[in-house]
Amino acid sequence: MKIIVDAFGGDYAPLEILKGATKAVEELNVDILLTGKADIIKKTAKENGMNLSHMEILDCPDIMPMEDPGTEILKKWKNSSMAVGLCALAEGKGDAFVSAGNSGALTVGATFLVKRIHGIKRIGFAPVIPDGKGCFMLMDGGANADCKPEMLYQFGLMGALYMKKVMQIENPTVGLLNVGTEEHKGSSLQQEAYALLKNSNLNFVGNVEARSVNGHACDVLVADGFSGNVFLKTYEGTAMMVMGKLKEVLKKNLKTKLAAGLILSDLKGLKKTMDYNEYGGAPLMGCAKPVFKAHGSSKAKTFYNALRLTKAYVEGNIVSGITKSITSMKKENSDVKEGKHETV
Repeated sequence: MKIIVDAFGGDYAPLEILKGATKAVEELNVDILLTGKADIIKKTAKENGMNLSHMEILDCPDIMPMEDPGTEILKKWKNSSMAVGLCALAEGKGDAFVSAGNSGALTVGATFLVKRIHGIKRIGFAPVIPDGKGCFMLMDGGANADCKPEMLYQFGLMGALYMKKVMQIENPTVGLLNVGTEEHKGSSLQQEAYALLKNSNLNFVGNVEARSVNGHACDVLVADGFSGNVFLKTYEGTAMMVMGKLKEVLKKNLKTKLAAGLILSDLKGLKKTMDYNEYGGAPLMGCAKPVFKAHGSSKAKTFYNALRLTKAYVEGNIVSGITKSITSMKKENSDVKEGKHETV
């Protein structure tokens, strides 16, 4: 398997990206195609004693800034490490693409350079997030502010496939982010999406309120991109505040420092369960070929985990599974329209 890596995406590129990629080559049995400025990649590797065997370099002159509008990847930054990597994926030079760079640009590039799976309305940003009992997938986490009910249904379908194939959760549960648990709650978008999800073959558990999510209300939390992004940022901010306050209390005086020493191993365990680095980032679900967004602040461990999950994504044949599910859904809808199914 060959994974294409944007060597210049993220806050700590290229050093931390190369460290993560080197570890992936050693432990995951994958080949890597790096995109970016070849001279800087080679210099960084040499200065840090890294072996670039099983890695190729696709030289390109530009690096797209994190702050630029996403659409610029098709114009001003078409020769950037991200754009060149996405084009290489589209041309079949690798099995997947991973970048820690500009999120908006990656979504635009994946949509227009790699394309969507036929029948998928929108590519969704789908981070896997730790909660009190494990993890859950949020979809959409911010790629599509305006959604239609069918898009939310497709988000649930794609998310369930990912959690089953990659995260090894049998029959994953799907919930709809809403302002209440009752079926009639929410706007027309949520109400119509609820009906689609309820009448599907998904393991739909109904509406989920934001306050219930950290108790593992579901394995896949479906939302439009606007609500999903607000939820994501609030969830992350709350977790950071709680951990910060806990640290502040435990360092307050000698008594609390002694107490901290007694529960140090438990605190480390708590920190690990809340550590986004364990999950690496988020797949762009609905893309015609596997594209994975690593965290912008990725260091070696985080980027390695992004590559690990990307490998599982490819091996799980997620794209093929989504394609088959969408084809089956279209056939069922067509049969209903033609009167081939009995009506109740």
